[in-house]
Amino acid sequence: MKKLLALLMTVAMVGSLTACGKNANTPNTAESTENSQEAANAADTESSAAESETAGGDGETYVVGICQLVQHDALDAATQGFMDALTDALGDKVTFDVQNAQGDSNTCSTIINSFVSSNVDLILANATPALQAAVAGTNEIPILGTSVTEYGVALGIDGFDGTVGGNVSGTSDLAPLDGQADMLQELFPDAKNVGLLYCSAEANSQYQVDTIKAFLEEKGYSCEYYAFSDSNDITSVVTNATNAVDVIYVPTDNTAASNAELISNVCIPAGIPVVAGEEGICAGCGVATLSISYYDLGIATGKMAAKILAEGADISTMPIEYAPNFTKKYQAANCEALNITVPEGYEAIATEE
Repeated sequence: MKKLLALLMTVAMVGSLTACGKNANTPNTAESTENSQEAANAADTESSAAESETAGGDGETYVVGICQLVQHDALDAATQGFMDALTDALGDKVTFDVQNAQGDSNTCSTIINSFVSSNVDLILANATPALQAAVAGTNEIPILGTSVTEYGVALGIDGFDGTVGGNVSGTSDLAPLDGQADMLQELFPDAKNVGLLYCSAEANSQYQVDTIKAFLEEKGYSCEYYAFSDSNDITSVVTNATNAVDVIYVPTDNTAASNAELISNVCIPAGIPVVAGEEGICAGCGVATLSISYYDLGIATGKMAAKILAEGADISTMPIEYAPNFTKKYQAANCEALNITVPEGYEAIATEE
């Protein structure tokens, strides 16, 4: 009996040890399969992440802030050309935040500050006050100007050589002022007195009238400045001019462009023709202009933006670009009203029906 009891105890102990050994060292088949699947999934996820990171540049998107000084045909066309060119280059990778300052320089600063706070990828500053506000607002975000006549004057750069440097470049809307003086003489060779009508708050307007004054005086004209500070005194200033001059010259001037109808309402009844620095002003109150296409100017600016955003071009080395073509145009209705015969070589400004 004692031998039988000892044998049974021995078998029980061996069975217990075998069970313990299995629990400690033998993997459970279902658990092992689950763990293996998780490991495989993790590996796949890591691989996908690596692939995504490798292709990261393809998925990059850009936000461009556009600050336009005021709404009128020329600036509207430049903004549209810019957006079309950049969208053509980048597709749906670029989005635009378009803000209009309604002619207020202080509002330009507010808009620019909002762009800086949002950390947009690039700023388009459409017109001189918008450019000045952008330059004051950031020295890090790339800034492209357009519809800016002379960057050296706008930014107070002595000895400007065509490249602003830093984080600024862009396009200029300056048509050759000597060519505009030639056109005025071609149309009005017998005129004696020319009134130079412009907004005193726009530095580039002052630059234009100063420059063309010298060209006109070389041709024998007597020139007089007629400056208005804003839209409130345009009518009275234009009235004074029409009482003293034979023809009026209006440079590329945003305030004049926004109030061309007021100028026309005084000049046409008074029988005084207006030669304008750009097509939008001419369409509203002028008889002729040596003009550029602002839409094409915007296209050129958009192509610059694409090089900066997508190709990593260094904006500090990009020179200011100028419109390649200039066209003599006339406003048929105003010419007819003033009995002006336009020589050959002028293109009629298209007007809305």
